[in-house]
Amino acid sequence: MPEISIITPCYNSAKFLPTTIKSVLDQSFQDWEWIITDDQSSDSSVEIIKQIQDDRIILIQSKENGGAGHARNLSLERANGRYITFLDADDYWEPAFLEEMLGFMKKENAELAYSNYARCNENLQPQLSDFIADKEVNFNNLLKTCRLSLLSSMYDSQRVGKEYFPKGSKREDHVMWLNLLKKIKTGKPLNKTLAQYRMHPSSVSRKKSNIVKDQYLVYKDYMKFSTIKSLYYTVNWAFNGFMKYSKIFN
Repeated sequence: MPEISIITPCYNSAKFLPTTIKSVLDQSFQDWEWIITDDQSSDSSVEIIKQIQDDRIILIQSKENGGAGHARNLSLERANGRYITFLDADDYWEPAFLEEMLGFMKKENAELAYSNYARCNENLQPQLSDFIADKEVNFNNLLKTCRLSLLSSMYDSQRVGKEYFPKGSKREDHVMWLNLLKKIKTGKPLNKTLAQYRMHPSSVSRKKSNIVKDQYLVYKDYMKFSTIKSLYYTVNWAFNGFMKYSKIFN
């Protein structure tokens, strides 16, 4: 079995896929499997993936367009690696990402770890200073702001089990991390920039004002908090989110 399973959802990502593919194939650590679930792309994404001659890459073609969370869950079901990590089809890893993260987790005896990542435009040119992994994360501090990014995090599924993404939430990554952190005490920070995140001007994740309600439901529906408690954490999340991205694309 591979040491690491890489989980990738893909939807109409042909423009960026070649760069993402190269960043995986160029990893200094090579004991991995890469499970890509295509979510009914209408461009040439599937053809690009099928052209790769590497038995470690598994392509799943979803029977329905179910969104990124659904696609990740299909990949997770097939994953055999002890360590789980995520890479969207338009993001990029530095060549040492897997090696550095795995070595750090073993050294720190960590169940979950996350690294710095660069915040770039579509051409991978820096837009903001790097997001810095400078704090241990736990359930309580993750309620106020989601410091964990899928592309720069890794967890040990042998110790904590696979954590799936919830159905019906537009904030499924935050719910997933919160559920994971109910099981463990902390996630450890690795203060090295090992990934590059493309920030698209039209990205839903940047339009904080449009998803305040969805974030409120993270607390109310998925964490089962009271209305007052849910509103409290929503306000904290909104403030931290606007501060984090207020200078983008001005």
